[in-house]
Amino acid sequence: MAESKSSRQLVIIGGAEDKEGDCQILREFVRRSGGTKARIVIMTAATELPREVGENYIRVFERLGAEEVRIVDTETREDASSSTALEAVKKATGIFFTGGDQARITSVIKDTELDAAIHKRFSEGVVIGGTSAGAAVMPDVMIVEGDSETNPRIEIVHMGPGLAFLPGVVIDQHFSQRGRLGRLLSALAQQPAVLGFGIDENTAMLVTDNQIEVIGEGSITVVDESELIYSNVEEILKDESLAICGAILHILPHGYKFDLKTRKPILNGGVRTTTSAAVPSASA
Repeated sequence: MAESKSSRQLVIIGGAEDKEGDCQILREFVRRSGGTKARIVIMTAATELPREVGENYIRVFERLGAEEVRIVDTETREDASSSTALEAVKKATGIFFTGGDQARITSVIKDTELDAAIHKRFSEGVVIGGTSAGAAVMPDVMIVEGDSETNPRIEIVHMGPGLAFLPGVVIDQHFSQRGRLGRLLSALAQQPAVLGFGIDENTAMLVTDNQIEVIGEGSITVVDESELIYSNVEEILKDESLAICGAILHILPHGYKFDLKTRKPILNGGVRTTTSAAVPSASA
């Protein structure tokens, strides 16, 4: 009999998730990581306050019943070859990246022994979670930094390599709270073959293989530019306004699902939509 393939699961959080009340999102991360048998590793590479941030998550995960919670702090790339860190990842059932600065995560972890070990465990079924900066690093190409509350222009966003747990997409966080539609569109203009996901605070996309489910108090904005009828990205200078026509926009609140393969929401008890409304967008 052929060995069954492990599901690949991600819990990608838009930041500012509840840590004091019911903790719906973090509760789901613990549940997917094994519940009361969960062994969770907290990756604090993104933050300048690793002990303070890590201990806060230890408190939450232990309160929710996780069996073991450990911090793996990597201040340097040498730390990413530490036998202690590698052993912690080897034993983990859930690995969680905290918020902070996503560039710190990739500069310290990407293409190291620790990176390889995490990806190996991910392929074996370990749940990977991340919030804020920890969410931004999930794609293969990520938003490193960018301006909020502005119209789309190439200059407002800087892209760089991510950790590639969910390739072929771009993810932005704190989305509606910081008015980041313009920068997500600008990022997509630099990566025209991808879907864009804007995740609100205290909201998460639960990814299981090729299906996404939304949980939390906000929404996820999905932008699909695969069927654009027009873009001026090849004609403008980087400080000039983008024109984008024919993009498809979906707004998905708690309980809604999305199929990554078909690029369509899953509605009406699991029936995938057959049509989507196109939302033209143009420069000012």
